[in-house]
Amino acid sequence: MISKALVVGAYHAKLRELVRLGVELTVVTPPAWGSQALEAVPQDGYELLVRRCTFSGAPHVHFYPGISEVIGREKWDLVHIDEEAFVAVTYQALKACGRQGKKALFFTWQNLRKAYPPPFNHFERFCYEHIAAAIAGSEEVRDVLMAGKFSKPIAVIPQFGVDPEYFQRRGASELREKLGLGEEFAIGYVGRIVKEKGIADLVEALARLPERCVLVPVGSGDFERAARKLAEKLGVASRIRWVPHIASMEVPEYMNALDVLALPSRTTARWKEQFGRVLIEAMACETPVVGSNSGEIPQVIGEAGMVFPEGDAAALAERLRLLYEDPGVRTELGAKGRQRVLERFTHRRIAEETAKFYRKVSGTPVVADTVKNDRTGF
Repeated sequence: MISKALVVGAYHAKLRELVRLGVELTVVTPPAWGSQALEAVPQDGYELLVRRCTFSGAPHVHFYPGISEVIGREKWDLVHIDEEAFVAVTYQALKACGRQGKKALFFTWQNLRKAYPPPFNHFERFCYEHIAAAIAGSEEVRDVLMAGKFSKPIAVIPQFGVDPEYFQRRGASELREKLGLGEEFAIGYVGRIVKEKGIADLVEALARLPERCVLVPVGSGDFERAARKLAEKLGVASRIRWVPHIASMEVPEYMNALDVLALPSRTTARWKEQFGRVLIEAMACETPVVGSNSGEIPQVIGEAGMVFPEGDAAALAERLRLLYEDPGVRTELGAKGRQRVLERFTHRRIAEETAKFYRKVSGTPVVADTVKNDRTGF
């Protein structure tokens, strides 16, 4: 598996589940992706190869010098390129697979059909012609693939999951005290502080809520300065607790410190929400969630939270006020969220579907969970 995303330590739980299902797994990841350094986590049954990445942080043009040698090192049954079809690293890895007779699949979150300029349109065409299969993050993503004339096997598997033993309800009184929350009603946001994530709508919604409601944005991004100015203008700056980027393994504690998590994403001409991983992390901790109707958010939340029309700060404030005023609704939605995650979004569930597709594409037999000698190599 070749994946820049695995610099995030929390994502490695899925790898451990794949190993438990009989997959012999080697992973290539960079020492850092942009400003995000590789988070140290223990490897449990899989090999982690940390390899230099040229143009780290640039998703369209990054690549790994020497990846051909890694691909040629063993008789892999399958190479999982955890990247979009139109990027340089997919083209690089797929060319190496072709020279060495290795089957490969790629993963995509692309939920908007786009026409790419050279050379990225060439990369996409080459991938569609030479790849063996694709994993799509959602049904909408699958439909985009098919609309683009992709005719190979497609599995719809989100690839984002949680460890329900790690993400679960727990006390967070120390963190609440550290954040100065006291008895306040904490509305959280975790992610990039960028315009398309609806940060302005969240600040405007806060201004419509009682004084006891405070906002806890966790993350960093280029919209923070504008958001702070908006908060000053609306008179709510003192009710916002800004928290810079945190490590992935700290997220459960923050989710438990919140009374509700909001994801008010806004669709643009070039982007709409592809999944919303923070939603399932909050839901697993029984923290109720409110999300906009951008992209995949309503499908992730289902009946386990509240959805509002994107860009409608008044509607967002209305949902948040209901949760503020009714602890019973918070408890009910928290329980529903936990159950939805257990049914659909655990690492184990996602690993099961992924391993099943690996074997279908590679033509290797299914082995029992307990078998450790006759493994499939990826």
